[in-house]
Amino acid sequence: MNWHLYILSGVFIIAGIFHLIKPKAFMRIMPLYIPFHKALVYLSGIAEIFAGIGLLFEQTRTISIWSIIIMLILFFPVHIHMLINKKAGLNLPKSILIFRLLLQFVLIYWAYFYF
Repeated sequence: MNWHLYILSGVFIIAGIFHLIKPKAFMRIMPLYIPFHKALVYLSGIAEIFAGIGLLFEQTRTISIWSIIIMLILFFPVHIHMLINKKAGLNLPKSILIFRLLLQFVLIYWAYFYF
């Protein structure tokens, strides 16, 4: 197994853990039209942890890759909301918010690379 697969796994496990220990930060950036903020933050955190762990095993790698790609696509509205809504953008510079949005494409490609 390639070392960069461990890094991708770690990124999602750590991101998932942060969803569970700092849910309010993630709820703040969600658009209002998305219901059940708290439940979705916890659910996405758990899904990220399981997907990250699943990358490490040949038997679960394919489903984990698809899960990661789908989650990253589903997260696009949040990143766009952060970009257009100053309050949701956590007062980050616009360049950082654009970078975060573009990073989604890089992460999707990175996950897809393992097929």
